[in-house]
Amino acid sequence: MQVQPVEKEFFHQPTLTLAKALLGCLLIKETKEGITSGFIVETEAYIGPSDRAAHSYGNRRTKRTEVMFGEAGYAYTYTMHTHCLVNVVSGEQEKPEAVLIRAVEPFSGQSLMEQRRNGINEKRNWTNGPGKLTKAMGITMEDYGQPLFIPPLFLAKGYQPERISSGKRIGIDNSGEAKDYPWRFWITGNRFVSK
Repeated sequence: MQVQPVEKEFFHQPTLTLAKALLGCLLIKETKEGITSGFIVETEAYIGPSDRAAHSYGNRRTKRTEVMFGEAGYAYTYTMHTHCLVNVVSGEQEKPEAVLIRAVEPFSGQSLMEQRRNGINEKRNWTNGPGKLTKAMGITMEDYGQPLFIPPLFLAKGYQPERISSGKRIGIDNSGEAKDYPWRFWITGNRFVSK
């Protein structure tokens, strides 16, 4: 299957809009072992300086958050509890915002995904969480700062979801009022959405 990366301009939309627009897009990772891809089914938006759940809250600028201060459309990867997580940098330059990719529905390279997930045979458990999907797809900290509109890690047009649901983000209970923002989005009824 021949896939065309999305245009760079696709990423230049408000963060909450982008978080929904990413749903149904195909996330693709090319590695020496092979190519894997999956349709994005769940995202979470983090709106930088005023969002207490964001790594860049209060314009916190560190080596880790630096990529978020740049142009939209680049990968922001970081490690949490030994898992690598992948985000799409969004917002305008110097406004550090990002969208976490929380879950994908496996599409191509499924045997490689299963192998990377140590032979877990329940397909929905390969990629139904932000740390699971990066492991299954071979996304690592080396992808930090990579443009998401050219290989080896990129997005392509997928399909338009019929319905999108929204709710509170997950695992950010210590972030004050930000824990209640309904900035998690998912394709309604998709079985690959995280638990």
